[in-house]
Amino acid sequence: MGGDQLYGMIDDGVIAVEGSQIVWVGRQSEIPQTYLEWQRIDYGDRLITPALIDAHTHIVFGGNRAVEFEMRLNGATYEEIARAGGGILSTVNGTRAASEDELLAGALPRVDALLAEGVSCIEVKSGYGLDTETELRMLRAARRISQERPVRVKTSFLGAHAAPPEYAGRDDAYINEVCIPTLRAAHSEGLVDAVDGFCEGIAFDPAQIERVFVVAQEFGLPVKLHAEQLSNLGGAKLAAAYGALSADHIEYLDAEGVAAMAAAGTVAVLLPGAFYTLHETQAPPVELLRQQKVPMALATDCNPGSSPLTSLLLTMNMGCTLFRMTPEEALAGVTRVAARALGLEDTGMIAAGLRADLAVWDISHPAELSYRIGFNPLHKRIFGGQE
Repeated sequence: MGGDQLYGMIDDGVIAVEGSQIVWVGRQSEIPQTYLEWQRIDYGDRLITPALIDAHTHIVFGGNRAVEFEMRLNGATYEEIARAGGGILSTVNGTRAASEDELLAGALPRVDALLAEGVSCIEVKSGYGLDTETELRMLRAARRISQERPVRVKTSFLGAHAAPPEYAGRDDAYINEVCIPTLRAAHSEGLVDAVDGFCEGIAFDPAQIERVFVVAQEFGLPVKLHAEQLSNLGGAKLAAAYGALSADHIEYLDAEGVAAMAAAGTVAVLLPGAFYTLHETQAPPVELLRQQKVPMALATDCNPGSSPLTSLLLTMNMGCTLFRMTPEEALAGVTRVAARALGLEDTGMIAAGLRADLAVWDISHPAELSYRIGFNPLHKRIFGGQE
């Protein structure tokens, strides 16, 4: 899984691991003398890949939105639900009412579902508190996940997700009075690995998002953005101007936005779970992204409203079936490209010097991971060299 090729498969391969790190990879016939006497674990004819990475989740939240699911089936659109006080805002009350312990306890079963599919790293966003106290509580709960489970967690501050009811019609005031001060407080506690926003007609415009990005830049924090999901406001272009790690969703991304992402090295994080749940019809411009060599990641977008999805394997199948990605692209999108979308350089591939985060599968070819629907062939998850 190293180098420029997406699969880079090695038949009869060997991975030498010391502590939490890979120290050598190659064919069994080429094992250096140094490693010949080391303890061996034989996985037979199984396939070993890098452990999977979910690069976009909202996995910490209170309550659920099953009723809105029913509303959509009765004809209401995502935008109509949001403007009626549902959508993101309907989760705010449940999240504000939950303690840090309750938020953690609610998230852990969802985390466990991902780990059971070979996931070693999860990105977790705030964004359902929309006040200082609750946003910080969400981020503290997210940090605690890695204390309760063997998984890496990268946090993203998403205070610019929506304006809460008490700031209805006063988006600028919310950004200035709540979002930016909360970002400063979260950063001072060491709770933030990256800064995100929702640039959309039902959320914030590019000028408002940019004010948040300026503060992120002040702190040396990388940025990312929910962009061009429902319309094209030029969010991806803005994100690229700030060297964003990723622009996510991007169904309505145009050629200018793709070119900006390509020039900045910004990853396109595609989220087929939301596309599927919302019955969207405009898919991301995958072919244009390919042509411009913009790396494509896939993620669950696990959230209570538009993507209540906790299967990265199903996400891979959706990426292929709905967005016409290849199985090679899908696997790269949940391993090495997903790592890049999180700014991680020590995981996502099987190569000497990287972490020994691995997944052992009961399959013979990696395309099987995207091909099957509702089937988990994981044999063993290895996290930092430990089974």
